[in-house]
Amino acid sequence: MKYSPMNRRHFDLFDDFFDGAFTDPFFSNTNHMMRTDISEKDGNYILDMELPGYKKEDVNIELKDGYLNIKAAHNVSDEERDNKGNVIRQERYSGSCSRSFYVGEAVTHEDIKAKFDNGILTITVPNKEVKEVEGPKTITIE
Repeated sequence: MKYSPMNRRHFDLFDDFFDGAFTDPFFSNTNHMMRTDISEKDGNYILDMELPGYKKEDVNIELKDGYLNIKAAHNVSDEERDNKGNVIRQERYSGSCSRSFYVGEAVTHEDIKAKFDNGILTITVPNKEVKEVEGPKTITIE
């Protein structure tokens, strides 16, 4: 297929194919990190968040002012030495990613449950009624 500006789709296919397909998830595009599926079941919201390569210790969840904040930070150091102890290869990576979700101020930290299994963080948040904030009221000037 010939390339033309009107037919960029051909190249996008290969861009998507090679974008992170054969690389370490930590070095690939960060747009693919923390993908989250949200579903509702039995009066709760279930958030399933992908965190490939992270460990439970790398993840921090915080509730503040009605926002559920999830942050994952990761430090990797990979070093290879020859039989004399000389460094042959040394690679380091340090990075973090985060997401926030508004869950309402009626939700407390005791209401939220979280588990981490095989690179998937599952967070259960109750679907509590959120009181609507009254809008501004106009005061009539006499």
